[in-house]
Formats: sequence, structure tokens, C-alpha cells
Amino acid sequence: MTAEIIEEIRSVGKNLSRAILRGLTLDRARRTVTANIITDEAFTPADERGADAIIRKFVPDYFESKVIISKLAPDEEMVRRKIEEAVCACSNVVYATLGKDDIKVKKTENGFEYRIAVAPSIAPANLCEKVNEFLTSRFCGSFSGECVVSDKNLEDLEVEERQDEIEFEMPVRTFTIEDFEILEGEKIRTTAVYMSDLNLVGDEVIICGTIEDIRERTYTNKKGVEKTYFNFVLSDTTSRAYATYFPRLKTIEKIKQLKVGDSIVCTGLNESFNGNLRYTAKTIDFGRTPKGFVPEKRASKPVPKYYKTVHPEPYTDFEQTFLFKDRTTPACLKNNTFVVFDLETTGLNSSPVSGNMDKIIEIGAYKITDGEISECFSTFINPERKLSEEIINLTGITEDMVADAPKTEEVMPDFFKFCQGSILVGHNIAGFDFKFIDHYCANCGYILERKIIDTIPLSQELLFLSNYKLNTVADKFNIAFNHHRATDDALATAKIFMELIKMKKSLPKFQ
Repeated sequence: MTAEIIEEIRSVGKNLSRAILRGLTLDRARRTVTANIITDEAFTPADERGADAIIRKFVPDYFESKVIISKLAPDEEMVRRKIEEAVCACSNVVYATLGKDDIKVKKTENGFEYRIAVAPSIAPANLCEKVNEFLTSRFCGSFSGECVVSDKNLEDLEVEERQDEIEFEMPVRTFTIEDFEILEGEKIRTTAVYMSDLNLVGDEVIICGTIEDIRERTYTNKKGVEKTYFNFVLSDTTSRAYATYFPRLKTIEKIKQLKVGDSIVCTGLNESFNGNLRYTAKTIDFGRTPKGFVPEKRASKPVPKYYKTVHPEPYTDFEQTFLFKDRTTPACLKNNTFVVFDLETTGLNSSPVSGNMDKIIEIGAYKITDGEISECFSTFINPERKLSEEIINLTGITEDMVADAPKTEEVMPDFFKFCQGSILVGHNIAGFDFKFIDHYCANCGYILERKIIDTIPLSQELLFLSNYKLNTVADKFNIAFNHHRATDDALATAKIFMELIKMKKSLPKFQ
């Protein structure tokens, strides 16, 4: 059916004669089918109406249809990079031997011609065929390629080890506890783990911080006796930790004297429960973080050499094509690279030690390069848990949509690579999205630099609105989008961000 659809779309007119159908998205919750079409020619409203009429023919009456057409005219360098990705996916051995000069690309009237220099003993027989399939699924036009004999001596080549498979163990950072004083324990504790690194399992894990919240609660044990326990929220400035404590009879009155603002040391059990970490204090003493405590920077696993699971796609928004070509564009947009992203998750719990941290189910991200939206990173993620009806109704994401999606540990290396060297931007990124990305990247050994811009305070600074929800700010700039889907929200946020920076003419301070 796809071939029939694209054949009819190409018959609409010359502007769509080389169009490709990037995909059809079915949203059962909203009863909508969205067709994403890419063309290499400037298109008109009449082209859009013609394409929509064709899509409408293939969509059941009880569904609405929507057509999104984007103009994408790749240059030779974009095609060369995609050829590299295609070769990598087809043969790691060939990819390891390639240098930049081994791939030559030439633009033709109808598409591109390319040549790959490779040793004949290692080149798959169908290499160019697979590369062509890869290219035609991403760009308009025709592609013709050939493999030529490389003059390299294979014996002299050193094949670099795949960096994303290097074994790397995240070092756990600790600090020295000051003013330690025994309250109920029996040992002097000298060091504590950074709460931001509290992703290890152990039966004697020591944390130290200031009490931000303390709650006395009760439960009934198996014998029917009512018992007291406490919930603490602690902070050591690197993060917060949520601790549960079951007091001893001889010390319960001492624990009841603790209050918000006190600094304590907890020694306890950090265990995995239903895929999440849960901290239970066994003893509580007094102690505090060092005076003038400045956390040391976390070590990170090296940036992966190439994308493995999720490959970014080139992106050009026809409506934005000429938006940033004028002289009024702030230099700060053109002289920096930004990744604007949004997440959909299984819930709102963003704390890794609160007992039930939620999982990411979708990432949508766009890269802004030289003042223009240039690349898209989009994927579902299998959370390895059931989705609630509330989340399904809110996002339209169903169990079936994430069932065959890659898992978190497969996606995070690619997303880390996509973000490398960029300033991260999002709507409520500081309070929500960054916490998820930071945690799940760190679990894989990748440490994101905290250079983030939140468009909520930026909007509050520059706009006067009744509220600063994403759809409200988008309406201010006449930006239409499908709310509560990560890719759509990220694109809307990217456009909002650029408009706000045009107003401010400088970057805000990082969050």
C-alpha cells in the first residue's frame, strides 16, 4: 500500500515528483493518521491539499488525516555522512578501514553519485545496494554508487576498538564527613557517598546531608501491633535522597527530636526493588558536609564513535527555511549548538532513590546548528513495565508502540553522542526532563555537562501570559503542534526557544 500511496502523491505535481513517504503514524487515542512526506522542491498549499486528498483516500472514515510536508535538499556532505552510517550498519570491518577521503560524493541533476574505496577482500557483494536502500529511505532523488579498490594495505591498518563497548565502571564519589557525633550508632563514620551517585546496591551505604523534610508515620506489623517509622528527605547539595527509618525503642525519642535543618549521617541498606533503588537507614548519627563543599566533577565514559541504535535524521522545516537568514539573528544562536528535547515517561517521579523512579518511554530532540533546526533524534523506549491508563490516555502511547522499542541502555549512548558539545534546552527541563536523562545516562557511564536553558523562566522573563504551559507559549507565537508527544513538543519548544532568543538577543544564564 505504501508504494501505491507515494506513486499517487508524486503525481500531484512537479514539486512532489521525487517525494518520499517518511512514515505513516497512527494515533489510535486521537483517531488520527499523520503522513510525513519529504520533497526536495519548494511546495505550495495546493501541493499540500493534493497530498492530503490522496492520504484521505486510504484512511478509514472514522480517522482524521493529516499531512506534514518538509523540504529537504541534502548537500554532498550530508549524503557522505549518511553513507558512512550505512556502511557502518552493513559492515563494521569495512567501516573501520574507511577514511574521510575514501567516500566521494557528487551531486547530479536527479540525485547523487558516490564512490567508496574499499579493499575487495572485505567488501560485501551487495554493499552499494544496501547503501542505496539506506539513502533512498532518507533523501529524495536517485542514488548510484560503486565500490573501487582501495590502495590501503590491510596489514598496516589498526582497527580501533568500538568505544561504546569499552568496559567502564562509574566511580562512586565520596566526601569527608565533618563534625561527626554518635547519636545511636556504634562506629565513627568518616566518608559518605554523593547522593547524586547513589545508584549502587549495598548493605552499609553511608549518606550525609541536611534534613529537608521529616515525617513520622505508623504501620501495623504481622502481629497486629502498631509501629512508628520515619521518612526523611536529605540533601548534600549534589542531589536529594529519600530514606525510610525504623527506629529502635531505646532511641525513638532521640529521633523524634530531629527537625528540618539538622545535618545527619545515615548508614543503611540500598537495595533494588521492582527495578528501582530503595534506601533504608539502619542507624542515624550527627554529621555534615564539609564547609564550602564543592562537588568534584564526575568522570564519564568516552563519547561513542558512532550511533548504534538510534540514528539522527537531517531535518529542514520549510516554514523556517529563511527565518534565520536575516541580519537580526543573534550571534549567540549562530555561534552555539543546541539540543532541544522533550520526554514522555511512565510517570512524574524523577528521583532515583525514592523507591519507584519512573522510566522514559519516548525521546524527541532537535539540534539547532547555525541558527537553524538541522537534525532530529526520535525514538520510543521500552520501559520494561506496564503503562498506566492515565499515561496512555495523556500521550496516546500504547503498550504495542513500545513493546519492540529499544531499551534505555541501548538508547542512552546514542542520545549522549547526539548531545555532545551542545547546550541542552527544554520546557521545564531543569525541574523534570534533565533529571531523567542525567540519571539514565549516568547509569550507562555517560555524564552530561549541566549546561541547560529552561524556556519556562525565559518565557516568564520576556512574555506576559496567563500561564506558561507549553501550549500557551506556543499559541503566543502561532506554533501549532500535537501536545504530549515528545517529538512534537520538542519541535515546538525549539521554535519557541529561537523566537525568545530573537527577543532577548542573548542567552540566559544556564540553570
